[in-house]
Amino acid sequence: MHYTEQDILIIEEADNFNDLPKSMSENSLLETLENQDIPSHIKDFVGADELKHREFIKGSFWKKIPAFSEVSVEEFLDVKFQNKHTVRKVAKLEELTQGLVDVKFIDEVKKGMQRAPMNLSISPYIMSLIDWNDPWNDPLRIQFIPVENGFIADHPKLMLDSLGEQNDSPVEGLVHRYFDKVLFLPLDVCPVYCRFCTRSYAIGGNTESVDKLRFKNAPDNWKKAFTYIASRPEIEDVVISGGDAYMLAPERLRMIGEILLEIPHVRRMRFASKGPAVMPMKILTDNAWTQALVDVVNKGREKGKEVVLHTHFNSSNEITDITRQAMLHLFQKGIVVRNQSVLIKGVNDTPESMIDLIRKLSYMNVQPYYVYQHDMVPGSEDMRTSIKETVALEKQVRGVTAGFNTPLFVTDAPGGGGKRDVHSYDYYNELTGISIYRSPSVDESKLYLYFDPIESLSPEGQELWKDESLHDDLIKHAIKNSGFKSLKPVF
Repeated sequence: MHYTEQDILIIEEADNFNDLPKSMSENSLLETLENQDIPSHIKDFVGADELKHREFIKGSFWKKIPAFSEVSVEEFLDVKFQNKHTVRKVAKLEELTQGLVDVKFIDEVKKGMQRAPMNLSISPYIMSLIDWNDPWNDPLRIQFIPVENGFIADHPKLMLDSLGEQNDSPVEGLVHRYFDKVLFLPLDVCPVYCRFCTRSYAIGGNTESVDKLRFKNAPDNWKKAFTYIASRPEIEDVVISGGDAYMLAPERLRMIGEILLEIPHVRRMRFASKGPAVMPMKILTDNAWTQALVDVVNKGREKGKEVVLHTHFNSSNEITDITRQAMLHLFQKGIVVRNQSVLIKGVNDTPESMIDLIRKLSYMNVQPYYVYQHDMVPGSEDMRTSIKETVALEKQVRGVTAGFNTPLFVTDAPGGGGKRDVHSYDYYNELTGISIYRSPSVDESKLYLYFDPIESLSPEGQELWKDESLHDDLIKHAIKNSGFKSLKPVF
């Protein structure tokens, strides 16, 4: 299928009955309303800002990048172009942004990459959406491109594998934490690399700061995982992630789906991908991949099993009319899409930015599902918020739209406690930033500790963490005050 520039223009909302296309207004039930008196209003009309989630970036927005100025719509929508021109080296970033940013910015990126746990990988789509007039504060730059002067020292209790996934791995590339669910990791590459990746211990190539594990994208390496799943009748739910399911070849995506659907006790599958947020055109133009996903979903439906797509939008700035069309295509094919955001400082940590994202996703039939408290992973301390800030944000968000489109704010408890409602802590000290969660369904004998970024604490709280000799006492004090000092702390 070929798309023209006209194809990706915004569909404007009709202002009144006369503005409706004839195919919608003529011989329509809406005609019966035209002569009705409008009832008195009990609510004030909303302003334009309240409806901005219906607006989608349109036109050839990528042409603001000099290197893409002659790129046609058809070429830009080709996933081969996106893959070929993905920025993987600072030198390439410098080349593409020449004349758009000053030398200082590139110098800060070079130094930032020396400390970053993730490699650079940015699609032309995302490159074109970054505000290069102010890259320092742009929500997309913050997610994907580190700058040295933005780094904050990691929290002293931070771990590389902060969620303890390796401790819950019976075989390579499989995590079995919850009773009835497993996380299958068939590969270790993504269409882009996020600075805040919770799996930075394994995803992407080695960096100057991290020597990584690898999840091999090879069917022979997956057999042990499939055998384990088939041998455990309690497993009903499988998440296929990685890495990113977007990077699976169509035949391998299909193979994974069909094998898992053949296991009688597997009832639900979720393919997880950042792809729709960073390379939405793949859904429209990589027909083989999209059809493989559609076929697995349909086969699951025939068997009475649920297969859905979980994706990862963090900012409404990632969303264009290309995105809207891609999500519409999946919706019309009967594919349920849910979104899991990470709460990131400077990206979506204000009520305005989070509400706009939630409403925009809902408008595209993407269900806002989770907002994660930012995991404690290396090199991303500047991106984390405190539990206090997150709880306050959740209060502002709840009630702005239907409950089923209101995400659950969760903390993925460090050390393997799993997902807990962010406000369901059993103890929280705003002074020290220590929160304690229990997770009886995972392990009722343990306590799971999360630590706010030290910079978010009061001056008095920051002073306490400056003295390393006090750290154990701060934790012991928190555990004692939680009332669960007989349980074993994990952090």
